[in-house]
Amino acid sequence: MKKIIFAIIGLLNICLFAGTLHAQTYVLDKKISLPGDGGYDYVSIDKVNHRLYASHGTSVNVVDLETEKPAGVIEGMKGVHGIAIVNKWNRGFISDGRANAVVAFDLKTLKIIATIPVDAKGPDAIIYDPYSDRVFSFNGESNNSSVINPETLKQVGTVALGGGPEFAVADGKGKIYNNLEDKNSLNIIDSKTLKVIKNYSLAPCGGPTGIAFDEKNQRAFSVCRENKGMSVIDVNSGKVIATLPIGAGVDAVAYDPETKLIFCSNGDATTTIIKQESPDNYSIIQTLQTQTRAKTLALDTKTHKIYLSVAQMEPGTRKALANTFNILVYKQQ
Repeated sequence: MKKIIFAIIGLLNICLFAGTLHAQTYVLDKKISLPGDGGYDYVSIDKVNHRLYASHGTSVNVVDLETEKPAGVIEGMKGVHGIAIVNKWNRGFISDGRANAVVAFDLKTLKIIATIPVDAKGPDAIIYDPYSDRVFSFNGESNNSSVINPETLKQVGTVALGGGPEFAVADGKGKIYNNLEDKNSLNIIDSKTLKVIKNYSLAPCGGPTGIAFDEKNQRAFSVCRENKGMSVIDVNSGKVIATLPIGAGVDAVAYDPETKLIFCSNGDATTTIIKQESPDNYSIIQTLQTQTRAKTLALDTKTHKIYLSVAQMEPGTRKALANTFNILVYKQQ
C-alpha cells in the first residue's frame, strides 16, 4: 500500500510540475503592423495610460495596449533611441541621439512640448527616477548622463560615468544601476548627489547591454553580448551570483516579479526565458523563437505579455525595409 501511495504522490508531483511549465510557456499571440521606415531601438510601456511606445527611425510609434492597435505617431526627430514615462507630470521623454537632445511630449495628446538640448553627445538609453523626480539620459558618445527636471524641462546636472553607458534602471529609493559596455562593469549612481558611488565588475560578463532589477531580492540582471550570458548580481555586495547562457546579439531584458520570469531578447531570433527559483538559483525554461533582430522588448506586468519590435532587413544589410515594422506580441500559453 505504501508503494502505491508513494507512486500516486510522485505522479501528482510530475503532473503539477508539467502544469507549471505549461502555464509559463510563451507563444506568439499576434503581430501589430506599424507605419514608417528606419531603424528601431527601445520599447517602453506606460502602465497608467496602457500605451506602448516603440522607437522607429525619426519617430515613435504608439500602440493602445487595450486594443493592441496603433494609437498615433510622434514625429519630427533626427534619431530616436529610448522613451521614458513620467506620469507625475503627464509627460514622456525621448532621447534624440542625432540631435543631442531630449524631446518632451504630452502623454495624453502625444504632442511635442519641448526639445531640450543636452551638453553631451549621443543620448541613448533614458529613464525616469521617481525618488529624485529626474530624467536621466545616458550618452554613449560622452561617457556621461544628462539630468533633466521633468517639470521645468531644463537640464539640471551631469553624471560622469567613467565609461560607455548602456541601459540603466532605478530602484525607486535613490539608486540607479547602469551597465558600462566597454568596462564590463556596473555603476551604482546616487540620484540625489549625481555621483557614482560604487562600480562592480560583471566578469565573466562581456559587453553588457540591457539591465533589469528585482527590488524585493536586491538582484540586478545584466545581459551581455560578448559571452552570450545573463549575469545575476547581488547589488549590495557586488557579487555575481550566477551567469546563464542566452542567445546571440542580446539587447534587452525584463523581469516579472509576479511570475518570477526573466526575458532576454536576442538578435538571433530567440528570446531566452529564465525562471527565478530563488534569489540565488535560476534555470532556463524556454528558448522562444521570435524573428531575426527582434532584440528589444517590453513587459506588460498586468497581462504578462511581452512585446518585441522588429522589421525586415534588406538582404545582407542592416537597413530596414519600409512598411515592415511590427510589434510581435507573445503571451503565456
